[in-house]
Amino acid sequence: MREFFKRIEDETIINVEVDMNAYGYMKKFSWLFSVFVKYDANNETQESYEEFLETKESLIIALEHQNNAKFVGMRIIDGWSEFYFYAASSKDLNAIVAKMLNPSNYVYESNVVKDAKWDFHYKNLSPSELELAHIQSEKIIFLLQEEGDDLEAVRVVEHYASFETPTQKNRFINTLALEGFSFKDEIDNDEFENGVALVKEHSVTEDELKKVVEELFVAVKKEKGFYEGWSTVLVEAEAL
Repeated sequence: MREFFKRIEDETIINVEVDMNAYGYMKKFSWLFSVFVKYDANNETQESYEEFLETKESLIIALEHQNNAKFVGMRIIDGWSEFYFYAASSKDLNAIVAKMLNPSNYVYESNVVKDAKWDFHYKNLSPSELELAHIQSEKIIFLLQEEGDDLEAVRVVEHYASFETPTQKNRFINTLALEGFSFKDEIDNDEFENGVALVKEHSVTEDELKKVVEELFVAVKKEKGFYEGWSTVLVEAEAL
């Protein structure tokens, strides 16, 4: 399952694509193989982008079939599209890429290094807990848009958090001091134990949710808790 998210490092926006199931390959694949292609997918025509996607998928197929390498993710940064694979052997990796990309007009470079502990994947591709929360937010926003929701409309939004112990949960409830948030209910079910539901009125645009989620995330982490996402009611956009 591939997920997409944005990360900011040194004031630079990095678009990341990651295979969330990649760690299942970790025991068998210890060579990190990277292919950097000079192509900024954010600043090209639709036709050029479709051609690039075809090249990307062809490259993945070739490496997986001819070397059994596993595509684990991609980054777009500073005009380069960086593809990352893990392989059981470093043999023929560069040759396979050369055969695929030399006939094309793409400028590229490739490199293979030993990375048995998957340090690069963990540090540069895996989403953090907060980034995972933003990924889930974007999925809900997409579903709301599909239903014709007016994302700008302010409505009651429920946010959820869970804690490892009842003490942590109670301390969080008793010290809650986030502007606009109020405690709604305690939750203790199969999904998560020692949980709480909070409510706040706000819009569900990407920017607003990013701000609200990050504020609550910091507060929850102070009590060693876990932010568990949000839900809301549908507000249909007014007809033009």
